[in-house]
Amino acid sequence: MSSGDTAFVLVSAAMVMFMIPGLALFYGGMVRAKNVLATVMQSYFALGLVSVLWVLVGYSLAFGPDVHHVIGSLKFAGFANVGETPNAALAPTIPHLAFAAFQLFFAAITPALITGAFAERMKFSAFALFTALWLLLIYAPLAHWVWAPGGWIRNLGALDFAGGTVVHINSGLAGLAAAIVLGKRMGKQSSFKPHNVPLTILGAGMLWFGWFGFNAGSALSANGLAANAFITTNTATGAAMLGWALVEWVKHRKVSTLGAVSGAVAGLVAITPAAGFVGPLASVLIGLAAGVGCAYAVGLKHRVGYDDALDVVGVHGVGGVIGALLIGVVAQTTVNSAGANGLLAGGGFALLGKQTVAVLAAITFSFAGSWVLLKLVDWAVGLRVSDKEEHLGLDHALHKEKGYAFLEGDL
Repeated sequence: MSSGDTAFVLVSAAMVMFMIPGLALFYGGMVRAKNVLATVMQSYFALGLVSVLWVLVGYSLAFGPDVHHVIGSLKFAGFANVGETPNAALAPTIPHLAFAAFQLFFAAITPALITGAFAERMKFSAFALFTALWLLLIYAPLAHWVWAPGGWIRNLGALDFAGGTVVHINSGLAGLAAAIVLGKRMGKQSSFKPHNVPLTILGAGMLWFGWFGFNAGSALSANGLAANAFITTNTATGAAMLGWALVEWVKHRKVSTLGAVSGAVAGLVAITPAAGFVGPLASVLIGLAAGVGCAYAVGLKHRVGYDDALDVVGVHGVGGVIGALLIGVVAQTTVNSAGANGLLAGGGFALLGKQTVAVLAAITFSFAGSWVLLKLVDWAVGLRVSDKEEHLGLDHALHKEKGYAFLEGDL
């Protein structure tokens, strides 16, 4: 066991936890003033709820000993057999507890990401029930497929360094299901303006910082792989910001601040599955593709007609797909130990084919499973607030609070 690796992973875990209040501010600034606290509350409550469920049974379902290549056994339920010594199959140089803690915050931020799709219109009780069920029945199985020894996607040879499928495609497609099942918000789309862009920018900065723990920490060791993931993460993020800005300039001859930070988040998303499998130059390509692709993707909701309030589908779903597929194009064994080269590195189409299977499996499972869970929750407690509550604002209607005491009316 390495004390250096242990310290590195624990600090990385804390950085991933820091992303959750960052996400809360990022989302909170983009909603209307009457919904800011309700939106922030969803991210924080997801952190608390998942922290308990992860220890009770979530971690065991995701990373417990394999059962038929689809789920973990209950050997680790209640963190039984999760102690201070390493588990060689999961992380051989750090305590098993450190690995479980690191994975906890991945599990916590993923359902928090979904909340942006149904912002300003879901009941709090429905959100809490859906989050609990989704963690155990959607997130945990997909995490097992992709990351756990014995998981069928891992056995296939598909690669996901830090969560392109498990976190981003998963949350993006769940968000799409939620936006469709819940329906559109009341009012005209043109009236749904961010109430506090500086708050969103602050949240984006916290996300960018925390993402170094997210990606570099996924090396599970303080080594060259972590350093590679660190620099590819930052480079792709910058490139994606440039790509999104280019799209805005071409379309409007202006670059918005909100667009710039949205581009940065798209880059962070896209490099997540690839950060340890590509070099810095390839990360520029991934970032640019994500910035341009996601900038155009967020406009699709207006054409198709679903109300993805905070662009979870366009940024996380599409960004995750871009990053996961481009692994099959630009992955290089010269900069990683993945054991497979992408198309441009002479590996042919084999890895791209595996990545495609993984992406399609994540899309299908997440969307279909989330749809079923949303319908179940709707039957049990009802998904959507009343028209009166939505007009009043969720801060007051659901929590009897106001984010800004000096503001009155429907802002």
